[in-house]
Amino acid sequence: MFGPFRATNPLSGGLLWKIPWRLSRFQKRRHRLRLRAVDSVVATLDAALAKKGQTLEAIERWKAEMPVEEEMLPKDKYTMFDRKEKKYRKGIHSTAWSPHDFPVDWMEC
Repeated sequence: MFGPFRATNPLSGGLLWKIPWRLSRFQKRRHRLRLRAVDSVVATLDAALAKKGQTLEAIERWKAEMPVEEEMLPKDKYTMFDRKEKKYRKGIHSTAWSPHDFPVDWMEC
């Protein structure tokens, strides 16, 4: 069918998805800035609590378990674990953003 309402090309019997298979350098830059913003929030909270002589178990656990952006490998920055994928890794640009980027039971500590 011709015109503005033509069907998309089938790819392996399905629709042609418009998701590129790799991140662009601009997407990578924005993602690195988001990771650095998270690191700065954690550092700010830790400094504010330390100034009052207090600590929070969740922040201490985060600092112990999670590396900062500079320490992360590119594999860990730009991919996430997915048990349904062939090599158990999925690009971050093809994962849905959700309010819980970490396991829900982590919040119970």
